[in-house]
Amino acid sequence: MKDIAIVIVNYKMKDLIDRCLETLFRDVEGDSLDIDIIVVDNHSEDGVEKMLKETYPTVRFVSQKNNPGFGTSQNVGLSSLDARYYFALNPDTEFLPGQHTIRRLYEFMEAQPKIGMIGPKIVYPEGSLQYSCWRFPSFFQPFYNRTKLGKSSRGKKHHDYHMMKDFDHEKTMPVDAIMGSAMFVRGDAMKKVGMFDERFWMYFEDIDWCIRMWEEHWPVYYVHDIVLQHLHGRGSAKVSGLFNAFLKNKLFRVHIQSWLKYMWKWRGIRKYYSDTTITL
Repeated sequence: MKDIAIVIVNYKMKDLIDRCLETLFRDVEGDSLDIDIIVVDNHSEDGVEKMLKETYPTVRFVSQKNNPGFGTSQNVGLSSLDARYYFALNPDTEFLPGQHTIRRLYEFMEAQPKIGMIGPKIVYPEGSLQYSCWRFPSFFQPFYNRTKLGKSSRGKKHHDYHMMKDFDHEKTMPVDAIMGSAMFVRGDAMKKVGMFDERFWMYFEDIDWCIRMWEEHWPVYYVHDIVLQHLHGRGSAKVSGLFNAFLKNKLFRVHIQSWLKYMWKWRGIRKYYSDTTITL
């Protein structure tokens, strides 16, 4: 059994994967953990396989004939080997020098056996905070994000509450959900809860995974003093305006479809687990 299996899904992001892996290998240098890295490629045809063979020959490469979506592709990697912990990681992430991020994530989970999943503090490339832990969304969340309603006093208050802008991000605490860009998961919890729900092609699969962790009594935590850098392109937000985005932006339509699936699946459940004190 491996200590950690790290799974990265690629779709035409060869250069970002190169940088991610360069910083990742530097991060684990000198550590004694038994780690496997799996890159699952969604028919990118971007030369990533050649790059991996030449530069990172120890990385496992899984080639797919199409693009079945983020969650499904992550599951291919997550199910490919047995590990004590799994790290679902985005290709547009980078490890900061001298942090030993992977080792510290592992040590945190070893010290807290009741926790099912953790997410590090995430920053943008210039160092500013990225809001990477959330309260579970309401049905109207996309309207507050995409329309003028979000600029109203009520809309801003609603949006800020979902994004946990009132939360002390310099404190390690239980949270409802963490961003899917970096999800460090206990293997025993994943065996009980399952992997990503493949009904979500992309978006909301991370929040869904978190609520399922909580429902099976595996708390989800934000860890403030372990830091990861994330580019965060937000492809679904590249066209402004609700109606305009729906017509012109495929990822926005996918986002809306996933939002509706999530709301239907969890209808009537509006718990806020981050408001609960967890005794470790």
